[in-house]
Amino acid sequence: MYVVLYSIVIKPEQEDQFIGAWKGLTTLIYKYEGSLGSRLHKKDTLNFFAYAQWPDKNTFDNAGGNLPEEANELRDIMKASCEKFEVLEKFEMIEDLLKQHQSE
Repeated sequence: MYVVLYSIVIKPEQEDQFIGAWKGLTTLIYKYEGSLGSRLHKKDTLNFFAYAQWPDKNTFDNAGGNLPEEANELRDIMKASCEKFEVLEKFEMIEDLLKQHQSE
C-alpha cells in the first residue's frame, strides 16, 4: 500500500466548505481513480492533516485522468478555503495493524 500525508491550513470560517469539498473529491478519486480512500484529522481550529491510501505508487502516480468535471469544481472550493495544502510525505506501508471496520 502507498500512503500520501498532507498538511492543510484552513482559512478562518472555511472549515465546512473545505470538509464538504474534501469529502466529495475523495469520493470521486476513490470511485474513478482506484484510491483506497483518505482520512482527515483536525489538529486545532485551522490545522488539519490528511492521508490518502493507494494500492501502490503506480496507481497514485497515474491518477487524475479519469475524474469527472465535478472534480475540478471541488478542487476549486478546496483551494479557495485553504491557506496551505501541501504534501508532507509519500511512503510505502510495511505493516497494517489498524482494526478493520465497516463504513456507514
